[in-house]
This record gives sequence, structure tokens and C-alpha cells, in this order.
Amino acid sequence: MSITGIHHITAITGDLQANLDFYVRVLGLRLVKRTVIQEEPNTYHLFYGDAAGTVGSDMTFFDWPHLGRDRAGARNVVRTLLYVPDDVALAAWAKRFDTLNVEYTRHTDHAGREQIHFADSDGQRLGLIAGGETLAYQHWAANPVPEAAAIRGVHSVVLGVRELEPTVSFLVDVLGYQRGSEFISTEANEARGTVLTINGGAGRELVVVERTEVQFGFRAIGSVHHVALAISTDDAIEDWHTRLLATGLKVTDVVRRHYFDSLYIRIPGGILFELATSSGALTIDEDAATLGERLTLPPFLEGQRAQIEAQLKPITLPI
Repeated sequence: MSITGIHHITAITGDLQANLDFYVRVLGLRLVKRTVIQEEPNTYHLFYGDAAGTVGSDMTFFDWPHLGRDRAGARNVVRTLLYVPDDVALAAWAKRFDTLNVEYTRHTDHAGREQIHFADSDGQRLGLIAGGETLAYQHWAANPVPEAAAIRGVHSVVLGVRELEPTVSFLVDVLGYQRGSEFISTEANEARGTVLTINGGAGRELVVVERTEVQFGFRAIGSVHHVALAISTDDAIEDWHTRLLATGLKVTDVVRRHYFDSLYIRIPGGILFELATSSGALTIDEDAATLGERLTLPPFLEGQRAQIEAQLKPITLPI
């Protein structure tokens, strides 16, 4: 049983149209799935990724405008890093952000790697980093960003926790990550940090930093709701369910998501993780050429389509 890397990141938006415009027009990701939260079918769930929504390329969003703003602190994701092919591409993004008036800062991480830090339309903390490709990236023909500089997928996630060791031990002992270098974070109040990898490479890195602020962070508009990891195609999600139950932590039942199967666990440190199968495809219910152009529903909700569509706000595709 093994984790192969990041499956997707799910975050929260308070302005779905602005979110759509930013991820498509500014970042050049394709809207690859327009669906709903299955347990809350009056709420949009949007997926952005490469042309095919390749596992590891997706950022997904819940539309919850009624929530307040997020608060940074422990028990929350500090930053999500997306990756581009090389340093030349990273420089091209700085010029693009200058042209589009996107505020950003330059940052050097624990390994001496250059990053560009910025925020999306909801204030979610993001970054770009140059990294070797590990995904079967498929370039979207309508991407406003040239293929040589286009975002390939999720590189890594920085997790903020009150105590470092319980989170690191869980990721190593239960999920199979390898403990890497330790460092002092220049982004999180000079906190201690540990790098964890699954055989190295983009999409296979988690960074845990110790946040000792008095306040805890909480999930709201502009924050990550959960981090999804992909399990090996040889693994059964039921076997992972059994393994996680043995930890004594709270684990959900296996959820059949139509596009993939998954389960959820709040790991030590308080951050919600999802484990998901990687054999499914977003093209299971629509053609690859028209991904994201219509509302798709899992079969068990199809009979409620008229009612669901009537409750959803209209959105306009930016391209």
C-alpha cells in the first residue's frame, strides 16, 4: 500500500465568478468539471486543471459565500505551491503578473529554490515554483499562457500545526512519507519545519511547519478545505480504510464520488486529508473536448437536475 503523491487540493471561494476568472484567465487552468458537492447539491464544486484534469493537476473549489474570511494560524494550510517547468517559466510569470497587476513577492525556500508568492481572488495563499515534471501533463489549447511556461499541477503544500512531531510521525509511519530535511521557516514566524517526500519530485512533497501562534486557523473563504492524496492504482481504498481506522483517529466511511472513491481523516495537527483512488477519469460523463462546459451530476442526483440547476447561480465561462 502506498501514496503516490497529491491527488488534488480543495479550497473555499466566496465569489465563484471571480474565482473562475482568476484560475482560467490569470493562471491559465482549464475548468475541467462543473459539478456540485454531492452532500450539498445546491452548492457548486468546480475543478481546474490541465486539459484533461490529470490527477495531481487539479485545484477544486467549494462555493460557500456565507462563510467569513479565513484566519492564518495552526491547524491550517499555510500555502499551496503550483509548479512550472523551469526558472525561465518562473521569470515569465513575474512578467505576466506585472502585466496583469497581480501582486506578488519573491521568496527563497528552505532548499534555496526560488518561488513567487501571490494570492488568488479570495486571498488564498499560493506560490509558483520550478520543478521537474512528474505528471502526464496535457496542455489546454485555449490556455492564455504558452505551453513552455504553463502551470503543470500542484507541487507541494505547506501545513501549519501547533506541534511538529505528531503530524510528521503520522505522515511517515501511517502514510509512508520519507522524512527529509529540517529547517527554520522564513515564512511562518521563524518556525521549525520538516520536509516530507514520496520518492521526490513535483507533487510528492509536503512541508510541515510549527505554528505557535495563540490562535488556531480555521477553514473559511480563502483557505484550503482539505488536501487530497492519491493512493496507488494497485491499492484498494477499503484496505486504506482499515489501516486508518487502526490509528484510532476519526475516519469517514469510503465515499463513492463517481469520478473516484475516497475517504477522509483529520490527521494529528487538525488538518483534513482525503485519500482518493487515481484510476477514475473526469471524462467518464462528458467528452474531453467539452469538459466543464455543462453541469455534470453523479447518477444518483440526475433525477434532481431541474431542482438543482434552479438553485445554482449562473456563471459565465471566461474563455
